[in-house]
Amino acid sequence: MTEPTRIFHNPRCSKSRQVLELLTGRGIKPDIIRYLDTPPTAPELDIILQQLALEPRQLMRRKEPEYKQLALDNADLSRQQLIAAMVANPRLIERPIVQANGKAVIGRPPENVLAVL
Repeated sequence: MTEPTRIFHNPRCSKSRQVLELLTGRGIKPDIIRYLDTPPTAPELDIILQQLALEPRQLMRRKEPEYKQLALDNADLSRQQLIAAMVANPRLIERPIVQANGKAVIGRPPENVLAVL
């Protein structure tokens, strides 16, 4: 059995809504994870980062106030510390993220998700 397609979704984000529409328009009914309400765990986020082939800072929304408030630009912070910051402050996580077929992609632009379907 294959794993379901998942979208880490923020309904207030236009790109996130566009990606969800793109998926449903192709007949895909993804598991919708409202990550601001239910953030991924540290191990889940670590897997997502591996699937994206990104380091934690590359997945962070650096313009969010939390990024500056938590001094996340500190080069001495470890991977685990950065992941923990995203779990505790999910607004820092870039969105939307789609996982499908053992891969993940950031839906910016929305058409990026086609690569993992």
